[in-house]
Amino acid sequence: MTESRHLSVHIDRSVPDVYAFVSDPANLPRWAPGLGGDVVEEDGRWFVETPGGRAQITFTPPNDLGVLDHDVVTPSGEIVHVPLRALADGDGCEVVFTVRRSPVMSDADLERDVAAVRQDLEQLRQVLEGARD
Repeated sequence: MTESRHLSVHIDRSVPDVYAFVSDPANLPRWAPGLGGDVVEEDGRWFVETPGGRAQITFTPPNDLGVLDHDVVTPSGEIVHVPLRALADGDGCEVVFTVRRSPVMSDADLERDVAAVRQDLEQLRQVLEGARD
């Protein structure tokens, strides 16, 4: 069994608004800058330049359930499954991101990942709440 941490943020936007933004890999640099830099699409596949090299990102197929899970194929070839959900919360949305501890991850590495995801979720909230139509 893997240790998991569930981090969440409330965003004062609807689930469809949040889903549309997060499910577009081109938006990753706006809300997850720690992941890396430029995001590019090549032959229908999405790649991001990370500090460790080029990684591929694949989101789950479009759905009406708010499921934003994605797989990241790291430069070393490891596949990291990232559970991510957008859940209705009144007129707004709760975004829940699950950080999973890998078998080789130290306590310090886990805490670093958790802190980075907290920052990314706060960035997502700021971007979406500031991007009102």
